Amino acid sequence: MEWHVVLAIMIGVLLVLMGIGMPVAMAFFATNIVCIFLFMGGSVGITQMVANFGDAVSLYALTPMPLFLIMGSLFFRSGLGENVFRAIDMCIGNLRARLAYLTVLAGAVFASLSGSSLANTGMMGSTMVPTMLGRGYKPHMAYGPVLGAGSLAVIIPPSALAVLLGSLAQIDVGALLIAGVLPGLLLTTMFITLIFVQARIDPAAAPQYAAERFTLRQKTAAVAINVVPMSVIIFLVVGTIILGIASPTESAALGCVGVAGLLVVYRRFSWDVIWRSLDDAMKVTGMTFLVIAASTTFAQVLAFSGASGGFVQWLLEFGASPMMLLALMVGAILVLGMFMDQLSMMLITLPIFIPIAGSLGFDLVWFGMILLLAYEIGFTTPPFGLLLFVMLGVAPRGTTLGTVARAALPYVLCTLLLIVLIAAFPGIALLLPGLK
Repeated sequence: MEWHVVLAIMIGVLLVLMGIGMPVAMAFFATNIVCIFLFMGGSVGITQMVANFGDAVSLYALTPMPLFLIMGSLFFRSGLGENVFRAIDMCIGNLRARLAYLTVLAGAVFASLSGSSLANTGMMGSTMVPTMLGRGYKPHMAYGPVLGAGSLAVIIPPSALAVLLGSLAQIDVGALLIAGVLPGLLLTTMFITLIFVQARIDPAAAPQYAAERFTLRQKTAAVAINVVPMSVIIFLVVGTIILGIASPTESAALGCVGVAGLLVVYRRFSWDVIWRSLDDAMKVTGMTFLVIAASTTFAQVLAFSGASGGFVQWLLEFGASPMMLLALMVGAILVLGMFMDQLSMMLITLPIFIPIAGSLGFDLVWFGMILLLAYEIGFTTPPFGLLLFVMLGVAPRGTTLGTVARAALPYVLCTLLLIVLIAAFPGIALLLPGLK
């Protein structure tokens, strides 16, 4: 059977099953069973699929993911995030659009401590959106910064999605995590610049108001007590990897211990917080590992049937430039992002895109960072962007998906610009990994 027929059958069956509402893991399992009987000899292939499950989820590179999830859950459930937020709020003066700036800056800090876009957006949305709307901010100035800040957790380490991508694509997880530092800071700067421009163009969109004033001593004390200790966690997670002191798994464990230590210091420690954080991580990890087990067989069937190899060869025969092929791959992710979650996109595209990247001689860390940014855009593109629905959950009744999506659009354009910059200047992503 021709490779394009095999590819069409596999992708088609998967999309149909997901389209009728079947859970992602079950859709992959069902597709695997159908295609194993078609292309891998039936029961023999099923036996092989079952045998692969243990190997698929027992990868050492996956270990940081549940630890990062525990760390982020401890941070939010304990209330440490609220202390950081208040300290940053005290340090921002009477700027126009100060609440929008506060949202992005606090979101960047939370991203470096949680690694969860959904948690970031949920917390910032429930806290900031009612306040901004109450102060007379126009919807795009209230919703946009929250959505932008939420998406930062995809690339700023620790990022659970980066760990998953590195594990599935067999990219150095430590290098991929570190590679997100400079792009994350650059994207934060772009978001702040965007808010400044929007406030200058339409001052009424973010009315200025008299914020409470604090002395320099009060500001310094707030930062020293609530923000500086968090930098220890950032060093434990990121700094130890850069310095070669710890592997990603060890740094994630150090981060968990560090957050637990802060809970004791701030008298926020309780077994209820610990249990709920472990429960959060267990649920997400269990679901993710189930999907990984199914997707591993999916990739093997693609390879065994010749579909992935045939597709790669077909693309290379076009004679298109590497940058053109990169643009096509990013474009495919952007289209899929309108209809799928990030995990589903990753599992469908990586078995095809990674061989293409290898054939083109791409640096996989650089390529992985571009993919992460493309997957990130899917969080805020209608009609199924997950962050859009989180925002609708905290927005006033009557808020439409279109309103929220329009607010997110400038931030999506900033992310696209960053993809272009990283493609043109690979050093943005590769400078820090090169120091390892």
